[in-house]
Amino acid sequence: MDDISAPRADVTECPSCQSELSAGDLSCPHCHQLLHADTLKQLAAEADSFTQAGDLSQALVRWRSALELLPPESRQYAVITDKIDALSMQLQKSGTITSTPPADGKPAPAKSKLGPLGALGAAVVFLLSKAKFLLLGLSKATTFLSMLMAFGVYWQLWGWMFAAGFVLSIYVHEMGHVAALRKFGIAASAPMFIPGFGALVRLKQYPANPGEDAYVGLAGPVWGLGAACITGLLFLWTNNPLFAAVTHTGAFLNLLNLTPLGPLDGGRGFRALSKGERYAATIAVFLAWYLSGAGILILVLVMAGVSTFSLTAKPPEKGSLPVLVKYIILIAALAALHYWSAEVTTPRPATTP
Repeated sequence: MDDISAPRADVTECPSCQSELSAGDLSCPHCHQLLHADTLKQLAAEADSFTQAGDLSQALVRWRSALELLPPESRQYAVITDKIDALSMQLQKSGTITSTPPADGKPAPAKSKLGPLGALGAAVVFLLSKAKFLLLGLSKATTFLSMLMAFGVYWQLWGWMFAAGFVLSIYVHEMGHVAALRKFGIAASAPMFIPGFGALVRLKQYPANPGEDAYVGLAGPVWGLGAACITGLLFLWTNNPLFAAVTHTGAFLNLLNLTPLGPLDGGRGFRALSKGERYAATIAVFLAWYLSGAGILILVLVMAGVSTFSLTAKPPEKGSLPVLVKYIILIAALAALHYWSAEVTTPRPATTP
């Protein structure tokens, strides 16, 4: 992800009252003059220009950079926070969590509103259309080298073919997060692999609201579902059980990530759901477990129940129906893939006439 951060020149003296300043001051402690006023004006002008052009992602990048140059207690900080929240809500209503802003800064062409089910049904086509974006992620040295190291470790455990599919599945999942972060203009590190743990993307800025955080969190499993669909299609094409095994593992890992726990993708999704929506999500997890028999869904179900029925949990009064629908579809689709891939890879006992 491109890091478009506002420059922070070292200011040792207030330009207004000439008072001595400490490192990291954003305003003068004596006259309260903002020390980056010129940069803030430039960022605001660029943000307004991108907003008028319809490129809300690039507008959010500028507003978030401006926020870092303002004291949290200032009036301007509160105003810009409200602007970020309003732009974020507009993007959340756009019906997709996987788009990336155009590199040239021009507004993206209008997209048909397929809805959550249609978007997931087109997961394979979408991932294929994002091949250039996926390759771009490998241009980051930290991503490529850590990915290579993880591949080496998994090669020793399971052989190079499964290791390659496993690592690529994780990579696609993480790039889903990166794409959503770019959409909302949130600065973050490139994906980094940690053998035995998976991979992670470190945020340099924080989501504006629970809905935005949920969209970013669920983007990983959405892209992970697309990757699992592709390996499943490769199995149907080649009849190579290795592709079914990668599909099964990918479905398992993405279901695990949908556990409503802490920083996991499911935890971020559940924080945007109201009490009633959490009931609905918990019922959906139960039905998916009952129909598929996926053991990992027992963990998801237990944590969903804890999140729903806990007396200490404080869900928002107004939830997010789009987040609920995406979560349920992800649970259902990944559970189905998990069940199917297990069926096609399980040897059948020979029957005697």
